[in-house]
Amino acid sequence: MNAFSSRYDAALKLAASSHRNQVRKSTDIPYIAHPVHVSVLLLRHGFGEDLVIAGLLHDLIEDCDIPITRLAAEFGETVAQLVEAVSEARPADGVRLSWEQIKADKLAHLRAGGPDVAALKAADALHNARSIIADYEQVGPLVWQRFQRGSAAMLGYYQEILASVRGWLGDHPLADELATAVDELAALAHVTPRAET
Repeated sequence: MNAFSSRYDAALKLAASSHRNQVRKSTDIPYIAHPVHVSVLLLRHGFGEDLVIAGLLHDLIEDCDIPITRLAAEFGETVAQLVEAVSEARPADGVRLSWEQIKADKLAHLRAGGPDVAALKAADALHNARSIIADYEQVGPLVWQRFQRGSAAMLGYYQEILASVRGWLGDHPLADELATAVDELAALAHVTPRAET
């Protein structure tokens, strides 16, 4: 990947404009910080441009209602498929699924998705976990009140993500970095870390 990429620049502009009125949960941090971190994590771990661009765009379908067809037209089918694989499914009847069903569906997509989907989800989960850890240092256990299901459910979800990522990426450094973050979350949640499967 060249040092400058017009595709990456276009993706960054789309992500920044689409997320411009959003902030990270219970903070005043502009939301764009998250997809930028995800893309940088993928870049630093040596993944290719399609995956790095998918990192920038990974929340556009789910959080900004950007059509998958637009992503495919502007950034190619590979990027669109990666973004779709980590996005929350929209039920046909318009009724929002339960938290448990949403997470179960995401984990099923991750298990079936292949190594690139696993890398994208790993970078997403790693930045989210690191953000929770940083917020915990600021506000302590109150951080868990931001999540509908509390610390145990959140930790269980992250552990399932890690297990699926390990299944596809093995001992890749990105998976190792995620494992470290999940162990730190477990310590903060006062839950014994589960053995990886």
